[in-house]
Amino acid sequence: MFDLAAHPISARWPALHPDHLQLYSFPTPNGVKVSIMLEETGLPYEVHRVTLNDADVKSAEFLSLNPNNKIPAIIDPNGPDGRPLTLFESGAILLYLGEKTGKLLGNSAHDKHQITQWLMFQMGGLGPMLGQLGYFHKFAGSEIEDPRPKQRYINEARRLLNVIEGQLAERDWIAGDYSIADIAIAPWLNATEYYGVRDTIGWSDFPRTIAYLERFLDRPAVKRGMIVPSREG
Repeated sequence: MFDLAAHPISARWPALHPDHLQLYSFPTPNGVKVSIMLEETGLPYEVHRVTLNDADVKSAEFLSLNPNNKIPAIIDPNGPDGRPLTLFESGAILLYLGEKTGKLLGNSAHDKHQITQWLMFQMGGLGPMLGQLGYFHKFAGSEIEDPRPKQRYINEARRLLNVIEGQLAERDWIAGDYSIADIAIAPWLNATEYYGVRDTIGWSDFPRTIAYLERFLDRPAVKRGMIVPSREG
């Protein structure tokens, strides 16, 4: 039997329910992907609040689970082949949970590949570009006088939003039925408000994207998952 207490992560974040899937996260766009997925699928899980401070994400305990020192990460004591599984990278976790539960990955291999391509679109494009735009607009990068770095990410953000806007022309969800692609993409769209960049990128130019985000945020599981774990405490 897997002894979660013996894992180094448990020295800092001990589990009350070691038989449940363990989520180590913080409510960022990447972090809430996994909590939303867990709420949508109904898997029992226990959450541990890992802040973005170096004291948490660069601690020896967290690095024992994710050497890349980024949230989220999971431990599933009931992993495949009867073995526990540890995973980091939010996209990899979404794929795993979809396969584990048989939910939100489509109804065929064709569907799964279509969904996966949009997951990769978020992981490789939308998330990094909007994150960089946030850095240059709201955080330390805003102090840089040269306008070119920020303008680069404004242009790329608008390009990516145009891709999404076009994809939503004849559908409610990004890859057909609601899926992990939406769980990956929509939290990053929502982050444009937190970064304060909506006027900068011309958010009102993307009405289908706006309606899409509203549909997403209206889902009960999304409402629960968006605040897991709390930023406070």
